[in-house]
Amino acid sequence: MANSLKDKVKALIIRRLKLEIAPEEIEDDAPLFGAGLGLDSIDALELVVGLEKEFGIKIEDEEVGREAFASVNALVRFIESKQGIEPA
Repeated sequence: MANSLKDKVKALIIRRLKLEIAPEEIEDDAPLFGAGLGLDSIDALELVVGLEKEFGIKIEDEEVGREAFASVNALVRFIESKQGIEPA
């Protein structure tokens, strides 16, 4: 279950941000912003909208968002917690 959610998150990132990379090029623990994937605040807004549409979850504020967007793994944990899914 967790792998399929991780794959969906990576696909969402690539699709919403129109990145020209393969999902496997996104490291699970690499930072999404700054030195890792190199995303910026505009990308963050796009991801928030995508997450709300695709997973039906809300990111309440910047502090929560910063924690949730730390990495793909952090984002998967955040989605699971919002959807009441037990972590794998």
